Amino acid sequence: MNEWPIAEVARAAGVTSRTLRHYESVGLLRPARVADNGYRFYGDAEVARLYRILSLRALEVSLPDIARALRDERTFAETVREHLATLERARTALDERIIAVRDTLTALEEGRHMSIDDALAGVDDSRYESEVRERWGDEAWERSAARRRALTPDQRRAADEHGRDLNTSLRDAAEKGLRPDDPELQHLVAAHHAWVGDQWGRVPDAASYTGLGELYVADARFAAVYGGEQNAGTIRDAMAAYAEAHLH
Repeated sequence: MNEWPIAEVARAAGVTSRTLRHYESVGLLRPARVADNGYRFYGDAEVARLYRILSLRALEVSLPDIARALRDERTFAETVREHLATLERARTALDERIIAVRDTLTALEEGRHMSIDDALAGVDDSRYESEVRERWGDEAWERSAARRRALTPDQRRAADEHGRDLNTSLRDAAEKGLRPDDPELQHLVAAHHAWVGDQWGRVPDAASYTGLGELYVADARFAAVYGGEQNAGTIRDAMAAYAEAHLH
């Protein structure tokens, strides 16, 4: 029987060893054996199963749906049917992005002023996938992506608008010079914590929420959302105060 170490399987499949270990942790793909030193090895049956997993992943089928398809062949048709609905929603979203990009191009050609939201309206949020997987792990991305796929275009627009409004309110509160523990700012942070939980698909604990606040200061892209590093620092401190008061 053929047998390959995890690093070789990961390289051939175009994934990381971490991804294969994640598949193992969720019961999707177990190695044929684990050596005494912890090294994982995969045989023909495991590689065949990985082939099916990767084929379904290429179709953007979620990991829970892949697991169901692999457990029961009768559910595979339902999985494909659900995936077709997902693709149709994605097609609608793509059509909307095409319209947004055309509008942006027209505005540029005509010299019209655009807001930053209008300028970036046609950008695909999947550009963040690699970064999210690296910072918070595969499961975090899977939960967030599955949640967003389940939304209708109108729901996605409403969620995006809510996030923008919330970040604007946080920026305005920081620019007013409010203390991190000011009730007005803490009320906004509570709403922000709930919004982050909705985006992540789980309630952020104290460590992950304060870590996110640190990222807002450390990463210039996030700091810019809040009007600069100073404002981001105020919001970070307010998030830490909220975590200390409510998440421990």
